[in-house]
Amino acid sequence: MMDYKTLLKELKAREFKPIYFLQGEEAYFIDEIAKELEQNVLEEHEKDFNQTIFYGKDATTDAILEAAKRYPMMAERQVIIVREAQHLKKHLDDFKDYLEKPLDSTILVFCYKYGKLDGRTEIAKLFAKTCLFNSPALKDYDVPNWVANHIQLKGFKIDQKTAVLISDYLGNNLQKIAGEVEKLALVVKPGESISPTIIQKHIGLSKDYNPFELQDALLKRDVLKANKIINYFAKNPKDNPDVFVIAILFGLFQKLMKIHFSKNKNNDSALAKEIKTHPFFIKQYKQALNFYSPKRLAYIISLLRNADQQAKGIGKETNPPGELLKQLVFQILH
Repeated sequence: MMDYKTLLKELKAREFKPIYFLQGEEAYFIDEIAKELEQNVLEEHEKDFNQTIFYGKDATTDAILEAAKRYPMMAERQVIIVREAQHLKKHLDDFKDYLEKPLDSTILVFCYKYGKLDGRTEIAKLFAKTCLFNSPALKDYDVPNWVANHIQLKGFKIDQKTAVLISDYLGNNLQKIAGEVEKLALVVKPGESISPTIIQKHIGLSKDYNPFELQDALLKRDVLKANKIINYFAKNPKDNPDVFVIAILFGLFQKLMKIHFSKNKNNDSALAKEIKTHPFFIKQYKQALNFYSPKRLAYIISLLRNADQQAKGIGKETNPPGELLKQLVFQILH
């Protein structure tokens, strides 16, 4: 099974296969490969007659096969892309005969998102004879590395902390992150660094007042910094909703509790994988254990569960914006 970089390298070198079956939970890589095939196989003047897009929800296998068996018009190849191919799951066996003898002048692409074929089946083995690409979902702790690599491939520089800041703020939606990076590419010159200041200005994340910095303050028991951030959140409740911040803090203190009882305490790499975080954080997490005993963490996790219910309006009256977090942070630190 081919990996993303190798496949993309082949496509850019114009080394094409007659069938591409792109499957997996992470839609971003599937979309990028399909986009490369859609945009760069044919010249613009060839696309009108030789490029066809189907949608699995609406298309029939007969229509796709009929198109695949046609010969290109005034071009060396034709490209057929089947988007949302997961909707054809029950009918993929209809392609068996074609997969046995595909037309060399046709590039047939299946975009099968949010799942994958059983590799033991005959149809999966037939797709694997040409190109079966699997796109697994990235683990949360792998996203910062992906962010850093993606930005470097675009010709810019970024340090590890800033990559973590982006992934912490934008989550693991690679499509969303890539979109924000495209915006930054319009304002940053090639070779320059993407800094927290640039992120603050163009993505909208404050470099000093964000959940990432609040975690940092709590890990260090920096009361002044934590209160400054919480007061900023109170003045800008739409940017940092209580439920969002509480969820991040719950994940943080849950990780600290796991570290206390982990067998991998002396192996940072194994520990990072175990608690599903980026190795960048491990040293700081370990230092924070001096402030947070298991008993203290159990109390804090209980506070966070109660705060989460209040933030969602369960059981108690809704607090004024910011008050719930102020109370929560006070209780965590004192």
